[in-house]
Amino acid sequence: MSHESTNRQNVSLARRSFLALGAGSVAAVARGTGTLHAADAAAPRIVSPPAGKRLLLACKLGMIPKEIEGRKLSAAERLRLAGEAGFDGVDFDQAGEYTPEQARAAVQESGVFVHNAINHAHWQQRLTSEKEEERNRGRANIEHCLRVSHAAGGSGVLIVVGQGTDGPAEVIEERCRQEIKKLIPLAASLGQMILVENVGNRMMYDYDKPPEQTPDRFIKFVDSFNSPWVAMYYDLGNHWRYGQPGDWVRAFGRRCVKLDAKGSSRANRKGVDITGEGDDLPWADVRKALDEIGFAGWATAEVKGGGLARLTEVRQQMQKAFGL
Repeated sequence: MSHESTNRQNVSLARRSFLALGAGSVAAVARGTGTLHAADAAAPRIVSPPAGKRLLLACKLGMIPKEIEGRKLSAAERLRLAGEAGFDGVDFDQAGEYTPEQARAAVQESGVFVHNAINHAHWQQRLTSEKEEERNRGRANIEHCLRVSHAAGGSGVLIVVGQGTDGPAEVIEERCRQEIKKLIPLAASLGQMILVENVGNRMMYDYDKPPEQTPDRFIKFVDSFNSPWVAMYYDLGNHWRYGQPGDWVRAFGRRCVKLDAKGSSRANRKGVDITGEGDDLPWADVRKALDEIGFAGWATAEVKGGGLARLTEVRQQMQKAFGL
């Protein structure tokens, strides 16, 4: 089947899915991933993820189409597609485009759980910037995400702490440390964790050096806060070219609160599908390491998205990778 034909099939499946569900279908929620609880018809709905799972699977909101066959999808319809694909929840990684009220309404309407929020503007409005106005904007973006995640029912916010080219390591790390410290009271009051992601930003690892590197500098940075509200959102694929992900999981231990999942090829130095072609990431050791630290929580796909068929394929890939 051609790529174009596959895309048409994905779009058709997705379109039939959300049209069949309807905007307010309680029956759809009962079949889906979330659970609604209400004392009476007028009470706000409480959406919960499936109970009893040690590892819950999610996708990024950005992996779900914003429109199908020229019809724009609401946030609730996009969440519902993730539920239909079998995901336990969604990471609301386009939080900058929504108010907390809109995020809460989308969750309640769809019945699909949102576990986290992200604002991708952290790449431009950085906590490591030498410009105070940029740091202030970056901090405000994170504050917004904390409120969005809280309103949606989530438990944390993923942040990119900055860019290594903003200055000497000791200077920029202290710069962003001071900004994060200002955020901790709000995070604590809302019950939200500030989660540092390991990304290709040339911070806390040696960009030009080969494996096997350790996560020691990430650990030192997180531990410097001495706060239960600052931890790691560990991307298993981002630093495969620099170190063993299973060993990094073991080293992070309790600091490893959430996971991003993508395939990664050391030979080609690029991300690929999870357990897909060219994926040489050692998943067996990752599974062993997660068991050893007693990990329980969310693993979120960060790969190419698409319609219902593609999202379902990604969920199946994740199940295989994590041995579920």
